Amino acid sequence: MTTFKKILIGLLSLFATLSFADNAKPSARPTSEAFKKSVIYQILPQHFTQEGTLKKAQEFLPHIKSLGVDIVYLCPVFVSDDDMNQDGWSRRQKASQLGNPRNPYRMKDYFNIDSRFGTSQDLKDFIAEAHSYGLKVILDLVYFHCGPTAVFIKDNPDFIIRDEKGNVKKGLWNFPQLNFKSRGLRDYLIKNMVYYIKDFDADGYRTDVEGEVPADFWREAYAEIVKIKPDVIMVAESERANAQVDVYDANYSFKWEYHTIDVFSAKKPASALRNIWEVQDKKFAKGSRLLRALDNHDTASDACQPNKGGARYEVQFGNRGMDAIQVLNFTIDGIPFIYNGNEFADDAPFSMFGDNMHGRMFVAWENIATREGWARMNLIRKLAKLRKDNTALWNGETKWIDNSAPNSVLSFTRTAKNEKVLVVINTRNAPVDACVKLPNVDVSTTMLNYGCNYKKCEKCISVKMRPYGYLVLRFR
Repeated sequence: MTTFKKILIGLLSLFATLSFADNAKPSARPTSEAFKKSVIYQILPQHFTQEGTLKKAQEFLPHIKSLGVDIVYLCPVFVSDDDMNQDGWSRRQKASQLGNPRNPYRMKDYFNIDSRFGTSQDLKDFIAEAHSYGLKVILDLVYFHCGPTAVFIKDNPDFIIRDEKGNVKKGLWNFPQLNFKSRGLRDYLIKNMVYYIKDFDADGYRTDVEGEVPADFWREAYAEIVKIKPDVIMVAESERANAQVDVYDANYSFKWEYHTIDVFSAKKPASALRNIWEVQDKKFAKGSRLLRALDNHDTASDACQPNKGGARYEVQFGNRGMDAIQVLNFTIDGIPFIYNGNEFADDAPFSMFGDNMHGRMFVAWENIATREGWARMNLIRKLAKLRKDNTALWNGETKWIDNSAPNSVLSFTRTAKNEKVLVVINTRNAPVDACVKLPNVDVSTTMLNYGCNYKKCEKCISVKMRPYGYLVLRFR
């Protein structure tokens, strides 16, 4: 590395760690209009089809495209560690009782495709086919830790952190923690990122546990891959406040997910979502984009644990509850995110530690032929189109509007230039009446309405809402 490049990376690292007053916050780096409009669809290959292969998943790309999706995010398809010694398994992996050593987030070989999913050529074919439909594909990088028998450990003992006696230091999930003080490790991982962009034409990465990996590594790696693909997409699985200043296009928002779960299960008032939005708005760099999701491979697994309800959120909240959550996540600022099967009300038992040899838990594709499945797909398609067709929904300012039922009802506006949209959502499985304090409005179009009667009053919009009802209006 040149002296100039070292100095530049050092300055960027210092800049990202500084604390900023609200009026001096850094801004997120610009991203494309296409990304701001995008909808992300996550695939966990071993559960997506009964075959669990990339080749079979490829057959469903037309279905994914038909939903209005723009980006397919593949969970790790690289070789996972098959070590049977449970001393090196995570707590959740053991608790699944599936006996599967192949945790998809415990990597053995970053440069090869796990035989469960197919071959390197299968991944190349999947990406090429996705591109033919106008879909981009991002891959999942797991660089905080690796498996205990990772292929590089024997020849590169300095690639993992060790104590003063030379014993392996394990990270948060009981796996060997990678050593980013090693120049060799950094070069190895950057080469890995370059490899899938250059040789497979991947469109970017979702980075697992991003905040536990040094920020200067991500900046250094991004500087290399952006040379190959200037519009490369980077999504951080973290809530690091300044991640989007110089590398990332979006962050996860775990707190939004967990507050959504608590609100729709009536453990917290609806206003808790407004509160966490306001906290995050102050925390993140100006203009940051957060993923808006409920289900993903983690939350879907957790929901099925006996102490978390023992069933998918589709079962816990019901189809109408999940509909309301999708409306929320597609109309609030950020990037909406669909977990495989959400689009047809998948309610099948699930564990991310299963595959077709362990537990045989698969997406319930049969739901696609049910009334609920068809209704959900129509809703997702309508929401994706509304979002793309209305600047206020993909690039507008969010303003929370007070209402008379803050325990039950969310209400906010999205505005951009001359476009103004009001969203009202009942988060409860019970009817509610509320006054949304938005005076002097002239409703021009009802964009979406389920179970809501409304009328314009002098100082508010009065709504009568069915359980999990929602309303999306264009107004002047």
